[in-house]
Amino acid sequence: MKSPSRQPRSYDATRRQEQARQNRRAVLDAAHRRFVTDGYAATTIAAVAADAGVSVETIYKSVGKKPELAKAVFDVAVVGDDEDVPMLQREFVARNAAEPDPRRKLEAYGEHLSVVAPRISPLLLVIRDAAANDAGAAAVWGQLQGERLTGMTAYAAHLDEGGFLRASVSRDEARDVLWTHNSVELWDLLVRQRGWTDDRFGAWVGQQLIAALL
Repeated sequence: MKSPSRQPRSYDATRRQEQARQNRRAVLDAAHRRFVTDGYAATTIAAVAADAGVSVETIYKSVGKKPELAKAVFDVAVVGDDEDVPMLQREFVARNAAEPDPRRKLEAYGEHLSVVAPRISPLLLVIRDAAANDAGAAAVWGQLQGERLTGMTAYAAHLDEGGFLRASVSRDEARDVLWTHNSVELWDLLVRQRGWTDDRFGAWVGQQLIAALL
């Protein structure tokens, strides 16, 4: 008599995916701390793996080498989570785009910057400084600057198409003004070097944009 054939075990992919996501988030949190504390050059994949409680191979497979790790850390820091939602589809962007009052629109932009800047600026300064001597860091810095310019180009177009810009301000000038005011260099000068609070910095940026663009 033949024994009944065994049914294949159902594979709990959801549990494994959740564990992988938790491991990846632990890696990105550990890497963020290492980059900001130790600098780009001194941060090693092995140290990040030890901090996160995973293997080096896990980091290479789930994120990549150190440049990819730095970019992934920034991507999480700038939005505050690891959800797979592009920046231009984020709730803040939609809410700001829907705001009919141009003054309130730019004030809200400054308020948002005051929340995001302290999360990303120390990391950006680390990557920027490392870019002078490290090709991987230079590639990441160039990519981040390109993405920032793309974002500011889109925001300038939104302000222009909405009829919010002063007649003497072109779309290109608006882009460059926005680009300047959300740069890490400006945050570094006023917050890190001059001791401004992030709230003061964000409010100031909002008022400067109102004066320069509307």
